Amino acid sequence: MSATILVVDDDPVILQLLQVNFEMEGFTVITAADGQQGVDRTRADRPDVVVSDVMMPRMSGIELVAELKGDPSTSGIPILLLTAKAQQTDIGAGMDAGADDYVTKPFEPLDLVDRVNRLLNA
Repeated sequence: MSATILVVDDDPVILQLLQVNFEMEGFTVITAADGQQGVDRTRADRPDVVVSDVMMPRMSGIELVAELKGDPSTSGIPILLLTAKAQQTDIGAGMDAGADDYVTKPFEPLDLVDRVNRLLNA
C-alpha cells in the first residue's frame, strides 16, 4: 500500500514537478492550488503527509500548518513546508506553527523524497 501525499502549491509547474517526482517513487499524489484548498483536501482525503508551499493566495502554508496542527483530527499528519523563502525567520515561523520539516527552493527532488520518507517512518 503506497503512502498518499497531498502537494499544495499555487504554481502549476511546481505542482506538476512534485506530482511526477513523488509518483515515480511510488506515492499516490493528490494536489491543491492554495492553502485553503489544502486544508479542505486534508480533511476530506486524510493524506499520510502534506508537502506545502508557504507563499500562496487565500491561505499561506504557515496558516495551513497552524490550522491542521490545531485540529485534533488532522494534528497527527506530518507537514513539510517547501518555499523559496530561506530566511531564518520564515523557517522559525513555519516550525513554530507546527511544521515537521522545511525545505527551501531550489530543492533536490530525491532529497525531498528522502525527507518525506523520514516523516512517514518517524
